[in-house]
Amino acid sequence: LAYSHENKVTIAKAGAIPPLVKLLFDGSVVAKENAAGALANLAGNSDNKVTIAKAGAIPPFVALLTSGTAKAKEKAAAALRKLAVNSDNQLAIVRAGAILPLVGLLTSGSAKAKAKSAGALSNLAANSD
Repeated sequence: LAYSHENKVTIAKAGAIPPLVKLLFDGSVVAKENAAGALANLAGNSDNKVTIAKAGAIPPFVALLTSGTAKAKEKAAAALRKLAVNSDNQLAIVRAGAILPLVGLLTSGSAKAKAKSAGALSNLAANSD
């Protein structure tokens, strides 16, 4: 559902973002993977990028980069890649300590994690601050 722009807006307006972020903190392994994936998809919408960051998703995404399953690492890197398009989010991502885990995934992650990490680092490097 979250691949469609309209669905991304509808899902966010229905209030899904805060409970998805909560799952990143205290969900099961599978719940964390699925929540990270859902939030990564929802982050394809500009308004959702801000809402997701304000809901506190950046620190648990960074944590998943090192402590999550391979799938969770991929999804967290994908979410950070999308969130890092927003300049305010770029600063928050750097301050949350994402650089070293993203760099680490470039050598230790799955092929998807490597690609998503490279994309996140590319977006973070575009920040002029």
